[in-house]
Amino acid sequence: MRFIWLKISITKLLVICLTLIGLSGCNFYNLLPASTPPPQEVEPQETSYEALVMFYAEIPEGTPTDEPILLSVLDEVTGLALNTTRHPLDRTESGQYVVGLTFPVGTTVKYRYSRQGDILAEEHLTNGRAVRYRMYQVDAPGEVHDVVARWNDTPFTGNTGRLTGTTTEAATGDPVPGMIISAGGAQAMTTGDGSFLIEGLPPGTHNMVVYAPDGAYRTFQHGAVVAPESNTEAPIQLQKSASVDVTFILNVPENTPPIVPIRIAGNLHHFGNTFADLSGGVSTLATRMPTLTALPDGTYGVILGLPAGANLEYKYTVGDCFLNSVRTKTGGWVVRQFTVPNEPTIIEDTVETWQVGNSGEITFDITVPDSTPAEEIFIQFNPYGWMEPIPMWHLGGQRWAYILYSPLDKVERLSYRYCRAGQCGHADDGRTPGDHTAAFVVETAKDPQGLPDQIPNWAWLESGTTTEIDLSEIVVEESHGDHFVAGVEFQERFHPSWLPNYGSTLKDITDLNANWIVLTPNWTFTRLSPPVLEPLNGQNPSWLDISQMIRQAQLHDLQVALKPVPQFPTRVDEWWQAAPRDFPWWVSWFDRYEAFILHHADLATQSEAEIIILGGDWMAPALPEGQLPDGNPSGVPPDANDRYTDLINKTRERFEGKIGWALRYPEDVLDPPAFINSVDLLYILWSEPLADDPNASFEELQAKAERLLAVDVYSMWVVWQHGKESKDLVLSIAYPSVVGGAMGCLADPLQECIAPETINFPAPDYPLLDLDLEGQARAYHAMLGAASQYGWIDGVVSRGYYPPTVLQDKSTSVHGKPAEEVLKAWFEAYLAEETFIDP
Repeated sequence: MRFIWLKISITKLLVICLTLIGLSGCNFYNLLPASTPPPQEVEPQETSYEALVMFYAEIPEGTPTDEPILLSVLDEVTGLALNTTRHPLDRTESGQYVVGLTFPVGTTVKYRYSRQGDILAEEHLTNGRAVRYRMYQVDAPGEVHDVVARWNDTPFTGNTGRLTGTTTEAATGDPVPGMIISAGGAQAMTTGDGSFLIEGLPPGTHNMVVYAPDGAYRTFQHGAVVAPESNTEAPIQLQKSASVDVTFILNVPENTPPIVPIRIAGNLHHFGNTFADLSGGVSTLATRMPTLTALPDGTYGVILGLPAGANLEYKYTVGDCFLNSVRTKTGGWVVRQFTVPNEPTIIEDTVETWQVGNSGEITFDITVPDSTPAEEIFIQFNPYGWMEPIPMWHLGGQRWAYILYSPLDKVERLSYRYCRAGQCGHADDGRTPGDHTAAFVVETAKDPQGLPDQIPNWAWLESGTTTEIDLSEIVVEESHGDHFVAGVEFQERFHPSWLPNYGSTLKDITDLNANWIVLTPNWTFTRLSPPVLEPLNGQNPSWLDISQMIRQAQLHDLQVALKPVPQFPTRVDEWWQAAPRDFPWWVSWFDRYEAFILHHADLATQSEAEIIILGGDWMAPALPEGQLPDGNPSGVPPDANDRYTDLINKTRERFEGKIGWALRYPEDVLDPPAFINSVDLLYILWSEPLADDPNASFEELQAKAERLLAVDVYSMWVVWQHGKESKDLVLSIAYPSVVGGAMGCLADPLQECIAPETINFPAPDYPLLDLDLEGQARAYHAMLGAASQYGWIDGVVSRGYYPPTVLQDKSTSVHGKPAEEVLKAWFEAYLAEETFIDP
């Protein structure tokens, strides 16, 4: 049923009861828009200085001559897919294409090339990945020469080269990590030692731009000549920027609901820009944007420390960068721009209207179940494709609301749904669960609309879940010392929306009586041959992200271990099977893995993390005498053991804390590689079956666990630690909450066997596996009880923890499940006499 509400009623309601609370994150998955909205012109801003830039492009051979070539100027603040302006290029006598455009001096132009045929073709890299954008820094009139490698509908033929280099701070010579390197349409991030690699560039001159996501360093620009089958080295020195206070004062329309959070979206990290392709074509997250404070005179304001000289593009919003963001009365998107001065300054802006066109606003007013955790509720919209979720406004108690003003003039109908903590697709309204839900639909109308609703239940959230296990008689038989590791390890994935929830996550972890947290930062394999392992924004946490996570954990009195884990574009076993694995390939693989580990060693040193853990179950084919999943030899070089020993030594030169190695049980424990004698800590990956019968008693589960630990693990431990001091062994346990989760092989009629540790992602969709929260708790109780019998076990970690929110799903995560009660009781017993010391 649809109700018509008067504007004055909504305003009064918000005046009386609106309460703003802390902000949460957004959805973990990424849905590309089915279609994109019509291009909109950016509202022009006054500027004193503009410069003409000539863009020259070489396009691939065979490109149809009757199809226009376009330069697409992109708006990263509104969204790369949402506000593009396209400019046709002219063909020169030499076969190049050229166009001249003017920009304010100081602008960092983000653009790419397109080809207009029956459908729009976009430029791609030589390996088939889409060009996110190129960059050009406008400091004066100039020209830029680009080479288009291929279109999305054509292949690339020919040789390629690579661009490498190191970025250092000019004044100190210190390496500068976390910089974006843009060249030839490709992007890379500088690592802990300041180095970078861009593989697969077509021969020619490429404009290389070094850009600081937070603006902390002045943008660097230089032309780089890349020759075929060769490497171009580019040493770069960067100028650090001083921080100055900038005060933003905002005048808002009279009908702005009071106390509603007004945010600033922008092109810098400070303003919610993740530099990633998020859902719906946006790059910013509302929960990572600064929020303005209501002032007594009716204006809003905020003071931000910003880097002097940085080019800031920004907009105001009562939603995100697209929904409910500022527009002119004629419908244009308002993106403001200025260069941060060298002294404190005040910027005063005015919002003309939040609403454009004749469509009335839509008010969503919901009541959530009493069992809802103390976290924010989000609404997710689908005007052209699913956007990133937006936090709703708390009206007190169980009521939440949100008013949608824009862009209702551009759509006739749109879908929407609700979720917890911004994790749409996982922590959903029980009526619209999963990634591909049909959701609810509302049609726009001339008059304001009110849509009251009541959420009956949340997906993967049950009320009153508690363990039936008697935890009152827990006894730790052996003294474990004051360095015992009691912690959780995050799932081996990442989404930028996790970070706004991180504070509440850490509270949940400390409430477990945990004293350690194991973070799993990752890079992604973006090429198979040669293998390229590199950080990708949005998919992998940045240097800034991980540094922030470590600092917050330390503020919660948690000690931190880093366990770097790569991400793969396909299933891990398929990736290894498809790799060439000849000697040159392995040389490249070891080089990239070394860069990956040393980057995180530098990060651990700078952030004062205590442990770094190498290895993992994913790298079995790369171990000495490694085998592929099908049992065939992997072809790993015979000197692999020496290579790992050398890597451990190099890590020790960069990092003074403890170095661990993750070993699979039973494979690596029963036949350990020789190089583990060089590490300080063994991290045993444990998901071993504890029973053949799903109805086995707790006593049977614990007895088998004790037997396996006493025979297999202890035997290996005795040999490994003999004659050495400060050698630790930690069990990393993962059991899913499904029937048979402790049996080691989950029965699914469609598959012969599902390994329990493979269900390490949120809300796994295995409909033929039955949820069993108590079974997971029993498995943990048995393992923790068994481990308590042996003083040589120095720690227990719960692997696969889902950080953003409570989720009582079938995964290995214990967050919000009865297994947490078990962990809490055992951790308290293990740490009863705990005093924190450095490991």
